[in-house]
Amino acid sequence: MRLLIYEPSYRRLDAAIAAQGPGVEPLLVNDAGEIRLNGAVLSADEAAPEAALANADLFASPAAGLFMTALLKSPALRWVQSGAAGFDHPIFGRIVRKGARLTTSHGQAVGMAEHVLAGVLDALQRGGERRASQAGRRWDRLAFREVNGSRWLIVGFGAIGKGVADRARAFGAHVTGIRRHQEADPSAERIAAPADLPALLPDADVVVLCCPLTPETHHLAGAAFFAAMKPGAIFVNVGRGGLVEEPALLAALDRSIPQHAVLDVFETEPLPSDSPFWAHPRVSLTPHSSGMSDGNAPRNDDLFLENLRRYLAAEALLNEAAPETVLAEG
Repeated sequence: MRLLIYEPSYRRLDAAIAAQGPGVEPLLVNDAGEIRLNGAVLSADEAAPEAALANADLFASPAAGLFMTALLKSPALRWVQSGAAGFDHPIFGRIVRKGARLTTSHGQAVGMAEHVLAGVLDALQRGGERRASQAGRRWDRLAFREVNGSRWLIVGFGAIGKGVADRARAFGAHVTGIRRHQEADPSAERIAAPADLPALLPDADVVVLCCPLTPETHHLAGAAFFAAMKPGAIFVNVGRGGLVEEPALLAALDRSIPQHAVLDVFETEPLPSDSPFWAHPRVSLTPHSSGMSDGNAPRNDDLFLENLRRYLAAEALLNEAAPETVLAEG
């Protein structure tokens, strides 16, 4: 079985891959624009991988284009392990249309959940004002708001949403999760349906978007959404930029409802230098980096190796995406 893998990732995993047995032949893609099999250089047409690891190492590398070309040209492709949680990028739809199986990763959920808590805590504790006071050598004793007793509304209650919920509840927050499936969940006091969102917004102190971008969720947070939020509320988006109607958010921030926005994703990325979000006094932003924690790669590696073992043993794969869901969201 030929496995397409970015060479730096392979160097980290070579012993564990070799332990799977001689049936795995690594196809190494490097930054020099080569695909190598046992030292021989193959073209994208010749590579013909059966499986592939498309992880965070690869996504940001010069090899990504060649990797995806070889992957999509392969008549033998049967399985792709992605390092991403979502699959709204068109490449995933093309993979599924080829008849290949797609498995995703939630390795970034831990870092993203911690990122959300850090952003909300900073806003509640007036971090910007504290830093300004320190810079100005002013002994300003600023009162702040507690997480304890606050009400959190988390839209999208998968691995990331549940991670946020568990951490917020550890601080004493009350959590309502929004998702399509209504089964009770130990990470939340209540699970509600997407249709309940307008009625729940007025009571939420913190609103977190960590749902996928679909035709149904595009511009989910628009003028009506922000108009329904309570004074003093904090808005967080770590899902996708397209979930938010950005002019509506800016107008709402200018009215101080929400009081603050913690934003990691935007409709246009990189965020243009002339975007008003950069300098807005009620915005904390990061460059789509909420999942870039030091634990992400080890968790994703462990998932890939376990799924590789399962694939070779013809067992069920972990985190396999339903083809119809991928095609609907892509």
